[in-house]
Amino acid sequence: MAKLPSYDEYTPWKYTHQVSNVQIMDIRELFAKNLRRARKEKGLSQEELAHLAEVDRTYVGALERRRYSVSIDVLDRLATVLGVQAWQLLQPAKSAEDDNCH
Repeated sequence: MAKLPSYDEYTPWKYTHQVSNVQIMDIRELFAKNLRRARKEKGLSQEELAHLAEVDRTYVGALERRRYSVSIDVLDRLATVLGVQAWQLLQPAKSAEDDNCH
């Protein structure tokens, strides 16, 4: 049986130029922080959020700990329950520096 090529061999952006002075946050970390912040702002426990979004309670905790990647369907359900747009859970938080520019 032939060995399958690694994932990196199929990654089109592997050799693209990356700006080195920009802090890049892992998408799971970004989502996890936004999910936790939005959940707490709404005053929901992980269990309450899971129930309202119709997912297992352990799944919300795993998402907040970056154990899993969220599917687009679950992202939409979580955002709906939290009263935000799905894209907002994937958006980097504005920094204090951004606020001082205006």
